[in-house]
Amino acid sequence: MFWLKILKDFLKIFRDGQTPAQIAGGFALGSILGLSPFFTLQGLLIWIIVAVLNVNLGAVFLALTLFSIIAFIFDPVFHWIGFQILTQTEWLSNIWTSLYNAPVAPLTNFNNTVVIGSFLCALIIAFPVYFGMKYLVIQYRKHLYSKIQQWKIYQIVKQSSLIRLYTRIRDLGGMQ
Repeated sequence: MFWLKILKDFLKIFRDGQTPAQIAGGFALGSILGLSPFFTLQGLLIWIIVAVLNVNLGAVFLALTLFSIIAFIFDPVFHWIGFQILTQTEWLSNIWTSLYNAPVAPLTNFNNTVVIGSFLCALIIAFPVYFGMKYLVIQYRKHLYSKIQQWKIYQIVKQSSLIRLYTRIRDLGGMQ
């Protein structure tokens, strides 16, 4: 049932009135939040960016959920990448030392191999996630949504009195 709800939310986000760029931006920021550890300074900064930018919050929370599940699977990979960055790259050792002695930088928890590895991976995949999601939203709205509207089950559910009442209330509140 959990997966059906995620699929329903995913399709609802595609139909929402926001632009594909807003949906894709929310999904990309949510992927960064989902892959990287939550209680760090960089996590707080990403939440501030989410609050400042006009992105789809549903996409942020959906991506956060999906990528949090993925992050648990890839933690050993993140650890290995972070270990390589923190210990095996000699030319970065002076940077890590000065960051550790800086007043605010330790709040990022950068000296943890999983934290730095996952955040670096999250930043790298954020751009492909953004462009891929933007493409998916455009293609869904252009081709697939009109076909789904023709399905009998969709028309039956859309014509139910409960759905019509919800649509009327939603339209009165300006929540489109």
